[in-house]
Amino acid sequence: MPLLPPALDKLATLLSRLPGVGKRSATRYAFHILGQPRDYAEGLATALGELVDNVRFCVDCHALTEHEQCDICRDPTRDRSLVCVVETVTDMVAIEQTGAFRGLYHVLHGVLAPLKGVGPGQLKLANLEDRLSTLSATEVILATSTDVEGEATALYLAKRLAPLPLETSRIATGVPMGGDLEYIDQNTLSRALAGRRAFAG
Repeated sequence: MPLLPPALDKLATLLSRLPGVGKRSATRYAFHILGQPRDYAEGLATALGELVDNVRFCVDCHALTEHEQCDICRDPTRDRSLVCVVETVTDMVAIEQTGAFRGLYHVLHGVLAPLKGVGPGQLKLANLEDRLSTLSATEVILATSTDVEGEATALYLAKRLAPLPLETSRIATGVPMGGDLEYIDQNTLSRALAGRRAFAG
C-alpha cells in the first residue's frame, strides 16, 4: 500500500528522473508544489505543455527556439564570418553570457563517444559545411570540452573542415583566474604553457 496519494507519488517519480534529483528530493519538491497556491501548479503545467509544444531546434544552428530560426541566427548585427561550435545549448548560453563573442553558433547536441554508440551520425553535423559556405565564414572556433570525448570531437571536426577555405581554431585552456599553480593539475599546466601568448605588459 503506497504511503503517498497516487497523484503525488507519480509527480515525485517524474521529478526524480531529473538529473541530480533523487527520490527524497523529488518527494520534497512534490510536497512543495502541492503546498503552493493552485495557480502555481497550473502555471507549471501550462509551461511544461508549452515547452513540449513550442520549443524546437533552429534549422540553422540547432539551438532551441520557438521559431524556425533562433534569435541569434536572425540577428543581422552578428558577425557571420565567425562560427563557434559547441556541444550543448547550455555551453552556448555560457559563452553568450560572457558578452565576448558576437559571431554565430553551431550546436552539436553531444560529442563523439564510440563506446556509447555516439558517432558523427548522431550529432547535428549534416548541414555544417553547407552552412559555413553559405555564410562565407572565415573562422570556426571549436569550443568542445577538454575531456577525452571533447578533444576527440574537436580533432574529428578539424580534419573534416580542413578542406574548407577557413581557419579552424580551438578555445584556449589553461590556468583559471585566481588559480594557484601548485594546485593546478599537470595537464592543465602543460596546456597553459603550450598555449602561451605574448605579454602586452
